[in-house]
Amino acid sequence: MPTDDCLRPPVLRPGDPVMLVSPSGPTRPERVARGIELLTGWGLRPVLARHAYARQGYLAGGDELRAADLNAAFADPEVRGVICTRGGYGAQRVVDLIDMAAVRRDPKVVAGFSDITALQFALWRGARLASVHGPGAAWLDERTPLSSAESLHAALMTTEPVTVAAARDEETYAVRVPGRATGPLLGGNLCLITASIGTPDMPDLTGAVLLIEEVQEPPYKVDRMLTHLRRCGALDGLAGVAVGQFTECADGWDTTVVDVLADRLGDLGVPVLGGLPIGHGVGQLTVPVGTEATLDADAGILTVTPAVA
Repeated sequence: MPTDDCLRPPVLRPGDPVMLVSPSGPTRPERVARGIELLTGWGLRPVLARHAYARQGYLAGGDELRAADLNAAFADPEVRGVICTRGGYGAQRVVDLIDMAAVRRDPKVVAGFSDITALQFALWRGARLASVHGPGAAWLDERTPLSSAESLHAALMTTEPVTVAAARDEETYAVRVPGRATGPLLGGNLCLITASIGTPDMPDLTGAVLLIEEVQEPPYKVDRMLTHLRRCGALDGLAGVAVGQFTECADGWDTTVVDVLADRLGDLGVPVLGGLPIGHGVGQLTVPVGTEATLDADAGILTVTPAVA
């Protein structure tokens, strides 16, 4: 899969306004305050979207409000970045309402993860926009320490390639198939990837490096999702798999999530690299999605072209 048609937004610079949006679940003002403090410390000018703190059950306000905030951010020529406060659930409900013409006209870096995978898939499908898979603005220092902040800062505000090394203390470190693969890095949260099957947003993964991570899903559900991806042909022609954090993915059975990942990914005939600190775990690092990546399972390194230019 070529990435020469990939749209890379301008790198963020000190003084740039960035809009904080909540496309999915409701967020906590006290955690966003910490995110604002970090962004301000980098010289950015965080601006709260009009409905960033809205709440409607498990959603951050009604669909029309969340979509309006996204479209306002994409349409405002002053705004240079769009940073999601958190994931949760709800992005899939609004992606069909996004003004993709505005996204293509004035591309901006979009950062988030978890449920935001649905938004990133839609932006890739509708505008070929590269984005950033990393922590949201609802910051929690215990989970995302200094290393996480530095990683997000580098991905948003520099044009250096992003390199992530497999970490021995990550549970998925043992998941590995030797080899080297190159292709666009696509994916994110496994639930959202699977939920995108059959929608216009599900990308063709032929020639791609698939990124997967998950939280609070027992091994049998991870098995079910990966089996679904296999059976529908979504993994046919894949170049490689980058396995991030599978956090709190355990139940009472003897079979572990590592067993499942090794079983469902090990016979695809492509390089697989586990142990990447990308996802919902402590020390989460940031990676671009949509740009060219090199996965070197022998060296234990994932290198990704920046999402910004």
